[in-house]
Amino acid sequence: MKSTGLNLKIVISFLGLTAILNGIFMLFSVPFSLYNNESAYIGILSAGLVTITLGFFMWFFNRNAPKQLQKREGYIIVTLGWLILTFTGTLPYLFTGTIPHFVDAIFETISGYSTTGASIVNDIEALPNGILFWRSATHWIGGMGIIVLTIAILPLLGIGGMQLFMAEAPGPSTDKMHPRITQTAKRLWLIYVSLTITEFLLLKVAGMTWFDALNHAMATMSTGGFSTKNDSMAYWNNMPIIQYIVMVFMFIAGTNFILTYFALKGRLNKIFKNEEFKYYLFGSIFMTIVITIIIQYFQTSGLESAIDHPMPWGALESSFRHAGFQVVAVLTTTGFVSADYTTWNSLGTMLIFSLFLIGGSAGSTSGGVKIVRHIIMIKNSLLEFKKLLHPNAIIPVRYNGKGVSRIIVFNILSFFVLYMLIFIISSVILSFMGLDFLSAIGAAASSLGNVGPALGSLSPIDNYSHLSDSAKLFCSFLMLIGRLELFTVLILLTPFFWEKC
Repeated sequence: MKSTGLNLKIVISFLGLTAILNGIFMLFSVPFSLYNNESAYIGILSAGLVTITLGFFMWFFNRNAPKQLQKREGYIIVTLGWLILTFTGTLPYLFTGTIPHFVDAIFETISGYSTTGASIVNDIEALPNGILFWRSATHWIGGMGIIVLTIAILPLLGIGGMQLFMAEAPGPSTDKMHPRITQTAKRLWLIYVSLTITEFLLLKVAGMTWFDALNHAMATMSTGGFSTKNDSMAYWNNMPIIQYIVMVFMFIAGTNFILTYFALKGRLNKIFKNEEFKYYLFGSIFMTIVITIIIQYFQTSGLESAIDHPMPWGALESSFRHAGFQVVAVLTTTGFVSADYTTWNSLGTMLIFSLFLIGGSAGSTSGGVKIVRHIIMIKNSLLEFKKLLHPNAIIPVRYNGKGVSRIIVFNILSFFVLYMLIFIISSVILSFMGLDFLSAIGAAASSLGNVGPALGSLSPIDNYSHLSDSAKLFCSFLMLIGRLELFTVLILLTPFFWEKC
C-alpha cells in the first residue's frame, strides 16, 4: 500500500488532549460519591487518573508534531476521538463494578457520549451518585462536542451540508476561518453552560432535588435522555411544572445554537426568518395537537398509563402535556419518557415513530437526519416538476431566500439515501440477531437517530439489557455513525481514503 502521508503525531496529540479532558470530567464525579459516603469514589478516581495519565503520555511524546492539519487527519481525529472517549469512559463503570460486563459498559458509554440515552441498566436508582453523575456527564461532554463539531469542524471537511448555516455563524468573516472557529466555539460553550445552569435552577425551584436537577439539566441540554430515575420523567407526572420546564429546554436544545445566540442578542428577526426554525416550531405544535386529540378522544388501551390529571383542568391538560413532551423528546432525540407511547393507539405510535426519522435542527445537540435536510430534499423534488415543464430553465433550490449550490443539494441527497439504506440493512441485521420486526426497526431507527427508546421489546418502559452482545455492539456502531453524520466514520472504511493523494 502506498504511504498515506498522514500526520499521525498530531492525530495522537489531539487524542491525548481528548483523553486528558475526559479524565478531568471523571474526577468531577468523585465528590458526589464522597458526599454520599460511597466506596465507588475509589474506582472513579482510579479511572480518572488512568485516563489522564494515558492522555498525558499520548500528548507529551507528540507535542512537537507539525501543526498542519489536513482533511484526512480531521476525519481520523473526529472518529478516533469519539472512540477514545468511549473506551476510557467505560473505566468508571468497570472499576466500580457497577457495569462489570465490558460490552455492556461499551454500550452504556457510547450511548452517553452519542447522546442517545439507551441503557442496559435495569435499576438506575441503585447506582451510586458518582456513577449517575458520570452517566449525565458523558451526555454533556458529547452534546457540546457535537456543537463544536458541526459548527466548526464538519464545514471545513465539507460534510453533511453543514455549510448551509456557516454564513450565519457569529464571528469574523469566512476568510479568517481559525479566529472564526475560536470565537464561535467560545460563544457556544458560554451559551451551553448558561442554559444548563438556568435549567438546573428552574428544576430545583420547581421541586427536584439539587442532584436530580443537575443531572436532568445536563441530559436535557445535550438532548441525551439519561435519567436518575427508573421511570425517567414519568417519575414527576404529578408535578407537571417540572415536565413543562424540561419540555421547553428540550426544544431549545433542539434548535440551531446559532439561532439561540441571535435570540440572546435580541435579534429575533433572524430566528423567525429562518425556514428550518419555522418548520421545527410549527411542526412540533401541529404534531402535539394531533396526538393530543388521538390520546384524548381515540385512545382505546393503555389510557391510565398515559394519562394523569393532577391539575384542575383534568385529562385534556394531561393529554396535551404527554403529547407535547413525547413529540419534543423524540423530535429532538432527547428520549426522556413521560408516558409509554407504544400503548397509545396505532396512529399515535406511528406518528411518534415518524419523528425518529426527522431529527432536530442542524447545529443543535439533537441527532437524526435534521429538518434542514428534509426541507432541501422536498424543495429539490418540487423543482423537478417545474423542470419537466421548463427543461431548459435554471431554477436553483432556495433556502432562507438564498440559492443552495448543487454540491450541497447532492451532498444532502446522498446523505439521506445512505441513511435510509443503513436503516433498512440494520433492521434486517438486527432481525437476524433475534429481534422481532417492531423491535428491529425500532432499534435501528433509534440507534442511528440517537433517540433512545424505541418500539416492541425496546419500548419506553423497557431497555436494551436483553439484547445479545453482538446486537449491543452493532447498535453501538449505529449510534456512533449516526452521531458523527455517517460520512465522517464511513469514509475511513474506504480503501481510497488510505491511499496517498
